Amino acid sequence: MTDRPAVSPMSSRSVDGIVSLPSRLGSRFDWRQYVIYVVFGTIFVFFAATLHSDGFLNSNNLLNIIRQTATISVMATAMTFVIGAAEIDLSVGALAGLSSCVTALAIEHWGVAPGILAGLGIGVLVGTINGSLVTLLRIPSFLVTLGMLGITQGVAMWITAEAAVPILDNGYNNVFGGANFGPVPSLVFWTGLFVVVGAFVLRKTTFGRKTLATGGNRIAADYSGINTARIKFMVLFISSVVAAFAGMLYAGRLASGRFDWGTGDELSVIAAVILGGTSLFGGNGSVIGAFFGSIMIGMINNGLILGGLGVDQQEVVRGAVIVFAVALGRRK
Repeated sequence: MTDRPAVSPMSSRSVDGIVSLPSRLGSRFDWRQYVIYVVFGTIFVFFAATLHSDGFLNSNNLLNIIRQTATISVMATAMTFVIGAAEIDLSVGALAGLSSCVTALAIEHWGVAPGILAGLGIGVLVGTINGSLVTLLRIPSFLVTLGMLGITQGVAMWITAEAAVPILDNGYNNVFGGANFGPVPSLVFWTGLFVVVGAFVLRKTTFGRKTLATGGNRIAADYSGINTARIKFMVLFISSVVAAFAGMLYAGRLASGRFDWGTGDELSVIAAVILGGTSLFGGNGSVIGAFFGSIMIGMINNGLILGGLGVDQQEVVRGAVIVFAVALGRRK
């Protein structure tokens, strides 16, 4: 018989109670999920202290930050699902520009209702193409959406001859841009609606749980009965439709459609999502975190403008924020 070292009950409890419990707690707690709130608060306090006399804390200025980042916040909500499923969508900014152009042209020729349908229809078309190429032909979403970025931007430039298309319908501009819904500015309302719905779907519905399971371990998700191809198709489809809606918000806020509305937004959207605690490798996500990431980027831009920095300096800081976002991306 093999001799075994005696283990006292106390030593057993010390192993289980002192070593394994903190280990379990440590495995559950990930400080990276909460960095966005600490950084957000730090930047807010810094600007509040240094730019108080420049009107940073003015209620109109704070509302303007939310208005100006509305399109980023809306697209970041959908991008959280895309990245949570371990995919990427680089076409959202260019698609927003195309949607604004299509919406403006349709309103000009046929009226508001056809314009809204046309704008959303572009999102449906692009989303179907992106999702099908990724799931049926198994082309990486990075390549598919990078190609789609060029296609949508080129089409927008082509159909408008690179000129802005004005929207003269005040009803559309009010609902999607400059008016209030009661005491709430319309852009703030749309932002809040997308964030609340997105957060609920991600955390409280089967679709949200399947999305994160797909991004966390696709093979395991397949064996558990999840149709991962359908999930990936749906998140890319939804991302395109939401980007098209963001383009309609651009059109309403700026009373026109133009091919370069949304140019470069994909970088800000991805940065906001990663800053918010979503891993670049999928498997987790936070819509609320992405919202704070979006507002933080807008707050930095606003603070730099009030501080008198030029556009070139703002671009440097914006790039630094994106690098910072990638550095915070969680590793598996």
